[in-house]
Amino acid sequence: MGEIVLRLDRVMADRKMSLKELSEKVGVSNVNLSKIKTGKISAIRFSTLEAICEALDCQPGDILEYTK
Repeated sequence: MGEIVLRLDRVMADRKMSLKELSEKVGVSNVNLSKIKTGKISAIRFSTLEAICEALDCQPGDILEYTK
């Protein structure tokens, strides 16, 4: 069975955006965004994903990757 890998760190680096700046734009705490960034979560709300995509001007597929 495969797994979903979070690539938020890569997208943030491409956009040259810090965790603090993203946190302010998205309205999610640094701690929770850090957990998303490091992949230490088991779920993410669509509203959070939408806000991240809006702030980073990206698609969900840029952040989420499926690997076998």
